[in-house]
Parts: sequence; C-alpha cells; structure tokens
Amino acid sequence: MNTKVLRNLSYGVYVVSTMDKDRPTGCTANSIMQITSAPPTLAASINHDNYTNQCIKATGLFSVSIISETADPATIGTFGFRSGKDTDKYANIPYEMKSGVPVLAHCSGYVVCKVIDSMETSTHTVFLGEIIDGDLVDNDTPMTYAYYHQVIKGTSPKNAPTYIAEEETKMEEKEAVWVCSVCGYAYDGEVPFEELPEDYVCPVCLAPKDKFEKQ
Repeated sequence: MNTKVLRNLSYGVYVVSTMDKDRPTGCTANSIMQITSAPPTLAASINHDNYTNQCIKATGLFSVSIISETADPATIGTFGFRSGKDTDKYANIPYEMKSGVPVLAHCSGYVVCKVIDSMETSTHTVFLGEIIDGDLVDNDTPMTYAYYHQVIKGTSPKNAPTYIAEEETKMEEKEAVWVCSVCGYAYDGEVPFEELPEDYVCPVCLAPKDKFEKQ
C-alpha cells in the first residue's frame, strides 16, 4: 500500500491544548473533524504517548487552535517535537485563556471543547468534544497538511496518525544534503549549510545546527 495517498485527504494543522494542573500544555495534531453541527461537536485524535492525552483525560476540556499559513514554523516544532511532560511549551508562545484552557494568540481561529465521550484505538484516543466556545482570531488562511509538507517542508511527529516511516520519506528527501535529526526538516537554502552561522537553528523545531546530519 502506498500510504502517501492518505496525504490527499483533507487535513489541517492544529495545536490541541489543555491544562496540566495550573500550567498550559498542548501538542500539534492534524486529525480533527467536525462531527455534528447541532449541537456542534468534533473529534480529535491524540496519541497515547502524547502528554496532552492524559491531561485532557484529567481536565475533560481541550482547545483547538487552527494554525494559519503565516504561522511561525517554530510554533509547530515546539508543540510537535517536544514533550509537555518536561517542557513548558507555552513559555515563549503568546496565548490567551478561553473557557479555562489556553489558545494561541495568533491563529486563524479556535474552538474550546468539553469532552463528552472517547474511543480508544491501539495507538490513539479519539476524544469527542462538544464545542462550548470559539471564534475567529487572525482570520488568515488555515494551513493544510499538504501545505505544511510541500511549502514549509516539515515532517510529522512519530505520534501523528498520519506519520509515514522514515524509510518511506527518504525518497522525498533525496535532494536534501543536511537534515535535522530531531524533526526531519531538510535544509535547502541558497547558502551552503557549512557556511551558515553557528547559531543557526532548525526553523521547525529550533534544534541547533549540530543536530543536522549530512545525508
């Protein structure tokens, strides 16, 4: 099976957030789907290994911030390639509290959900949430999963439902010379990688230059 066909399904790029006691936390997600319009409900698929998963179960609340095409790629890296268990992801990310949970200050829009049911799969929990709050924010064009891969040239965290194993993505990276060992971002700038300043960091996950490996 060619799993790349799944990327042609309609996905967005989101930050799903909740509270870890008195601290905000969250993770990136792309499997968010509206289920009904009255009452408005949606489903969010979150990996069992994501710290956000257990925090949502504890609070019964979560928000979905809709990432726009103008978003800083580092936002996706912060929430997608680090664990909220040992990282304060919101430390340097502007946010606002809405109905008891954090939402990104800069996004296309947001919704806040109260968990009304859930379903366990072998790797993910699918949370069914009733929408209790929501609004447009920057009203910019929402980022699609295809845009993230094709324009930003980002990769999916291993916890993502749409993750494709490394051996399947190497063909996409065949022209890459230097690849971030943390998130898989392939550097293709005009300046040779060796000539980049030593304080260069990955634009997706903010990993330092020494985390890049020559392919």
